[in-house]
Amino acid sequence: MKIHREGYRMLCLVGLGLLLVNGIILILWAEGLTKTGIASSIIFFLILQFFRNPDREIVTRDNNVVLAPADGKIVAIEETLEDEYFQDKRLQLSIFMSATNVHVNRNPVSGTVKYLRYHKGKYLVAWHPKSSTENERTTVVISTDGAEIMLRQIAGALAKRIVHYLQEGQEVEQGRELGFIKFGSRVDLFLPLDAKLEVTLGQKVRANKTILARLNDEPSDVEL
Repeated sequence: MKIHREGYRMLCLVGLGLLLVNGIILILWAEGLTKTGIASSIIFFLILQFFRNPDREIVTRDNNVVLAPADGKIVAIEETLEDEYFQDKRLQLSIFMSATNVHVNRNPVSGTVKYLRYHKGKYLVAWHPKSSTENERTTVVISTDGAEIMLRQIAGALAKRIVHYLQEGQEVEQGRELGFIKFGSRVDLFLPLDAKLEVTLGQKVRANKTILARLNDEPSDVEL
């Protein structure tokens, strides 16, 4: 299992902490070491799988196609007023990432980073309607061929740290890592109103593998 670099420090701390607990149990209550050892192994494995970072080839390299930037479930598809950058109506798609999903976030298109802002905020549950505008979040706008796509990383009740690897003016490639959100959260995408959706509410999606929308009606070759 390939582990993401964001997990190295936490896994070391958790591992050392669990070893210390088991050492104390061995000294004070040797009979309970087996149960404690099993519980410790389960805890460590759960945290380990959260930081897994599988190789993920993209399904197609086409800027007319918007790829899923995260693994998870589509929890919202709606027309909304985006008032941070666009100041007009956009088509919003929201992907909820549970603690069992891969939490690497990836560029949905190739292009230039036109806007990047980090906002401090609350830690409402990720599916709360106001989490997109009131929670801790990072907003990125990527300018691609004839369109601008906004992606917003949103912290949830358990996610206390958003990591991003981009900067304004940077040229980014579709499918490459753009960031990481620790311990479950949500990613919102804001697309032009005329984007053609390829997903439905409640559908499970995978980063780099699921086509969320097309930015025009021109056909593109998709290699499955």
